Amino acid sequence: MGEQAIPDLIPWDKISGPLAAAEDALARLDERLRSSPIAEGWISRTHFQDACASLWLAGELVTLEDLVLHDARMDVRSPTHELTRAQAALRIRRRIAGGAPDWAMSAEGLAALHGDGESGPADATRADEAADCGDGTAPGLLDDAGADPLADELAALDRALERSNQFLAAGPAVARLVRDPLIYDPDWEDGEKLEAWRSGAAASRSTPPLLAAALLWDAWETNPPLERQVWLGNLLVPALIRERRKTRAHLLCLNSGLRHIRREKRRSPDHATRLVAFLEAIATGAEAGMKDHDRWLLTRRSLEGKLKGKRSSSRLPALVDFVMARPIASAGMIAAELGVTPRAAQDMVAELGLREITGRGRYRAWGIL
Repeated sequence: MGEQAIPDLIPWDKISGPLAAAEDALARLDERLRSSPIAEGWISRTHFQDACASLWLAGELVTLEDLVLHDARMDVRSPTHELTRAQAALRIRRRIAGGAPDWAMSAEGLAALHGDGESGPADATRADEAADCGDGTAPGLLDDAGADPLADELAALDRALERSNQFLAAGPAVARLVRDPLIYDPDWEDGEKLEAWRSGAAASRSTPPLLAAALLWDAWETNPPLERQVWLGNLLVPALIRERRKTRAHLLCLNSGLRHIRREKRRSPDHATRLVAFLEAIATGAEAGMKDHDRWLLTRRSLEGKLKGKRSSSRLPALVDFVMARPIASAGMIAAELGVTPRAAQDMVAELGLREITGRGRYRAWGIL
């Protein structure tokens, strides 16, 4: 995808209208978030939504409430493989959004993001849990009787530092694990294909951001550079748009937008149809994001009205911030976040009048729809 070849690939008569609509919708959403008092909550919520949408596009169903509870390490059932994949997408999306705008598309960033999912989402989740517990024991299953918490924390820190030193000493080769030929194609060269795709991104610098993103997304969809981590492309394309400063206040929720587009259009054999589908996904997703933002902002103002006259030591304002940043919140999640008892958490929820949204007898959770 060289600079001279790009204009020949663009069906201008078909995409000019959708391109302008996508540009306008995305710019309006980003400007609204730039000065919004609930920008952080909106971003946190949409991270969960986009991670679930990434699995939906792959034909798998992961419910939003299961992902939120799994992220909080408060699962009500054993995590499925699909749930751990969604958690991996959530973790990488947060990592991209939290880094510098040009980090994800750099050679270092691509190597880190590729390596983060190389061992598989389930392995990554277990590694995160092992790091928290220090010795690989699952959270919540430790017997603290007779143990020195400070000594355990220091030992865990020493082990983490040792692993970091080993990683730095090994260099890039450590991210490339031994591949089982029963699972991976021995002839598949992830590194070369990914670098070729990145070279295409570098060659599109003179192309408008959304148009370059559409071409790179289409190149990834038609010829995925990665054998196992195919969903990474829908996170790298928003990273490219952010790097080009088309979005400054948020990371585009591409998966959430693509979910509104018919599969026949997204997977059409016609190149122009696929590009139009991508641009329509951006416009539709941005418009949905603005509607969500306005609805959540009105809810936030309604909840703030219930805080008038409360003591300065009240934990209710913190609860409002927490439920704005999570699609759902259980009593256990609220108790852990605010440092109160589960009973007190339920009393606070009742005082704010939050809606119970799970509809399940096994557990209760509340949230803002």
